[in-house]
Amino acid sequence: MNNINASVSKWSVASRLFHWISAVLLLVTWIMILLYQNLDSNLYIGLHKAFGISLLCWMIARVINRVFTKAPPALPMPKWQLLMSKLSHFVLYALLIAMPLAGLLMSVYGGRPVDIFGLFQIPIFVTPDRGLARFYNDLHTDIIWPMIIAFTLLHIAAAFYHQLVKKDNLMARMK
Repeated sequence: MNNINASVSKWSVASRLFHWISAVLLLVTWIMILLYQNLDSNLYIGLHKAFGISLLCWMIARVINRVFTKAPPALPMPKWQLLMSKLSHFVLYALLIAMPLAGLLMSVYGGRPVDIFGLFQIPIFVTPDRGLARFYNDLHTDIIWPMIIAFTLLHIAAAFYHQLVKKDNLMARMK
């Protein structure tokens, strides 16, 4: 096993930054909605939306980076685990793009522009429609959010499984 540990190659610096900043943006966005729900201040919903749009832009840049950045060689593992890893990463990327898109569409269909940290606004670019606003609200909160939680927990559990059970030092690739 020490040979495996010694030969683990890392993701590129850019890929590691994209990974960890995505995690921080998701966490901050979630904290902002918790603060809004518990303190009922419009400041927090505005920040939630701004950080959500930031996450969307960051994820688009992350996908571009991923297309042009070679992944380190896969560690030895059964084919089904490799397939599950690729599938769960794809789903996480898709969810982290779909979530802020659904939030943006919820806002604009609700007739509300989205303020980005007081620097500029994303205007209402659709005809407001309460039914569509509700649809995107339900998609944003009741479908995508639980899926993000589930796939994030799966991602973390798999990383710890590799680190603590298989002891293949997989987590060193993202440090």
